Amino acid sequence: MTMRSFPDRVRHAISFELIGLVIVTPLTAWIYDKPMLDMGVVGVGAATAATVWNFVFNLGFDHAMRRWVGHVQKAVHHRLLHTMLFELGLLIMLLPPMAWYLGMTLWQTLMLDLFIVAFYLVYNFVFNIAYDRLFPLPHDHRPGQGQPA
Repeated sequence: MTMRSFPDRVRHAISFELIGLVIVTPLTAWIYDKPMLDMGVVGVGAATAATVWNFVFNLGFDHAMRRWVGHVQKAVHHRLLHTMLFELGLLIMLLPPMAWYLGMTLWQTLMLDLFIVAFYLVYNFVFNIAYDRLFPLPHDHRPGQGQPA
């Protein structure tokens, strides 16, 4: 099984962040009674950081999977682990700058971020399953392997 190409990884990362940003920015502005502009700045900053993290994390996760299990095809339990580790890393990176920008305590920001994380846990899981179905991994066609089933 081959790994995703560079252009495919770019398409994945950008589409994930754009769709998520369109959903979460107005939702968090409304729920937390913050100006849409402030939540938009936080959203774009977080999306930018998350896009880079998404690319780096997915590449590292695929290399780790290939090394530990011999392939990069992700079953549901792999996607759950993938989602949890991705969101934990993002939480650690984003909490301090979000608190500073929004003028909130770390605790208040953590509560806001936990809401966002809960949204993205579900969104990440659903998005990646949909992406895997819309853009399946190409199969290796090396001699002696036969045709994929």
